[in-house]
Amino acid sequence: MGLLKGVDFLGGFLLISLLVNSVMGIGVNWGTQATHPLPPATVVKMLRDNGIQKVKLFDADTTILNALRNSGIQVMVGIPNDMLSSLASGVNVAENWVSKNVSYLVSNGVDIRYVAVGNEPFLSTYNGSFLQTTFPALQNVQSALIKAGLGNQVKVTIPLNADVYGSSSDKPSDGDFRPDIHDLMIAIVKFLSDNGGPFTVNIYPFISLHNDPNFPVDFAFFDGYSAAINDNGKIYQNVFDANHDTLVWALQKNGFGNLPVIVGEIGWPTDGDKSATVQFAQRFNQGFMSRYNAGTGTPMRPGSMDVYLFSLIDEDHKSIQPGNFERHWGLFYFDGTPKYQLNLGTNSNGLVAASNVHYLARQWCVLSPSANLEDPQLAPSVSYACENGDCTSLGYGTSCANLDARGNISYAFNSYYQIENQLESACKFPNLSVLTNQDPSLGDCKFRIMIQTDSPANLGGGVGHLEKPVGLMLLLFVILFMFL
Repeated sequence: MGLLKGVDFLGGFLLISLLVNSVMGIGVNWGTQATHPLPPATVVKMLRDNGIQKVKLFDADTTILNALRNSGIQVMVGIPNDMLSSLASGVNVAENWVSKNVSYLVSNGVDIRYVAVGNEPFLSTYNGSFLQTTFPALQNVQSALIKAGLGNQVKVTIPLNADVYGSSSDKPSDGDFRPDIHDLMIAIVKFLSDNGGPFTVNIYPFISLHNDPNFPVDFAFFDGYSAAINDNGKIYQNVFDANHDTLVWALQKNGFGNLPVIVGEIGWPTDGDKSATVQFAQRFNQGFMSRYNAGTGTPMRPGSMDVYLFSLIDEDHKSIQPGNFERHWGLFYFDGTPKYQLNLGTNSNGLVAASNVHYLARQWCVLSPSANLEDPQLAPSVSYACENGDCTSLGYGTSCANLDARGNISYAFNSYYQIENQLESACKFPNLSVLTNQDPSLGDCKFRIMIQTDSPANLGGGVGHLEKPVGLMLLLFVILFMFL
């Protein structure tokens, strides 16, 4: 599918060793590209309250790692793609990084189990930017871990997008690695196998549905698909199983059938696209968790899996180039409030909200009732508000799709006002805006009040594929078109 091992004694031993040394409970991705992140201590408590035993980070944020000390939570710490070149340049750079971000923290109670070298560095959209640096960086980090005496305790891996492999047909058994990086992938896989590291893959059935208007909706979920794929007796009723096993076949036919596989990211967004709804997210994630907790696995890899859900909390400063849904992957809203009922198998009462969250004043910035929609200042004001706020909940198929023109403008103004910490100057759009203490939310469209934070927003790391928000102009044209 476009989306889409021989067994030996040593390979089986390595797999058993990895399982014995790892917690098999569900993990989550904790991204930090938010304008108002929850305090790390609050998030760690939320993780523990929800029985989440593993967390995957996208960089080595000292404050977050310190908050994870003695928490009982296993950590995969990430190295951003922009560091790969320096790490590839010499093992001494990797040794310094490991000393600061692994050795010191491990000795002080942080249970680091993996180092993720890069994040989806071979995405085709990167045009080969990291092809020369990823593998050398991986090798140098591994050497540094061995020198630090951590080679058996901390394993290296590279979280890769599922686009590094594919199938020439609709059958997983025709899977192999992407032709343009085939030799590089085999070298990396061999290195991981030799050093006891897992293959980490990010699989997104939502993207399959988003990218292909003809994709069968039911095939994205786990509650049955009538036109199942029969691959030599192995039956595939959902795209996750088919995608995962395409990778397993790619590993097997290249001689690495026993290499452990970690699903580094899997989830479903709740806004910003017609398929990104709370109902679909609940259906997908609960369907996946039910299979996960039952230890179903996939046709090629039955049994328990090692998985990190994507993601824990919404991030309102992620790049929206892939789509407006990028800021809405969380199981929780930005303030740690659960979006829907979800049984992780750790708490029968569903998700547990963050505790002791403090909000800004109960007030909103909206379009003045006396404002004229023909005002020439309107378009540039909305453009400014959306560029510096978050308007991804506006537009066709979103949670705020039913707002009229005035409602759209009010939403944009309020988003900017809240992100600017309700500064008086942030609701001074000329003859257009006014403050109100009446909640303008309408149905599923929530006009949020931002949370208080003790420190500036952390915008340097996180999950997004690009460093800065881009693609806003297209969104603005859509919004402004709706006004006319």
